[in-house]
Amino acid sequence: MLDIATRLALGPVLLAQAARLRRTALNLPEPSGPRRGLAGRGRTALRLLVVGDSSAAGVGARSQREALAQPLAHTLARRLNGSVRWQLVAESGLTSDGVLQRLMRERPAAADVAVVIVGVNDITRDVPLAFALRHRSHIVHWLQVHARVRHVVFPALPEMELFPAMPNPLAWYVGQAARRNNRAQARWAQRHPGVTHLQMQGVANPDLFCEDGFHPSAALYARVAERLALHIVELARDSAPRSETA
Repeated sequence: MLDIATRLALGPVLLAQAARLRRTALNLPEPSGPRRGLAGRGRTALRLLVVGDSSAAGVGARSQREALAQPLAHTLARRLNGSVRWQLVAESGLTSDGVLQRLMRERPAAADVAVVIVGVNDITRDVPLAFALRHRSHIVHWLQVHARVRHVVFPALPEMELFPAMPNPLAWYVGQAARRNNRAQARWAQRHPGVTHLQMQGVANPDLFCEDGFHPSAALYARVAERLALHIVELARDSAPRSETA
């Protein structure tokens, strides 16, 4: 009801601000660098797959070394005391359905854990939340069947009202939409075995966005990678075989 009332009251302002933002926003490229590799040394401790939209691709960073997937792999390799095989399947502008289509085209190699970063474009393109979650269910199924993924992590959306590029009341409105997404995604994840919704509250900071005011800087990507690594290490420990005691 609040969403409908807000649209009726602020609709013309929201539309005008969104249109102006689309016209004036910086169009940053996806960073250069490899999209798969091996981090660390020794035994293979984990096979990691990162999929999603422009934030998964690392827009805002100068190279993949300062983006998300590669630093996450190196952090995991240190924490797991082994090597991590990692791969990245991502593209700017993808909605949940777009992520599914990209996976089906690229068909990544098998992985143990997949991190799926998606949702902002569902909001900015007015994809109904029920449709977005249905597509995320299809993503999970595809990863489990075709990439043999044991666990899929969906990080929560950041507090979108903190995006420096967003003027009010548009910032407030998308912030509320992000919160609705996170609450619904958390409930949805509980119904799917092998899926977690990872809270990211407090990670974003307006001073840690890149020059477009919309995507993370290298410093913010590092904070996100640290939060993800802590969660994935716990998943790895929980799934490790437990030795029997006499």
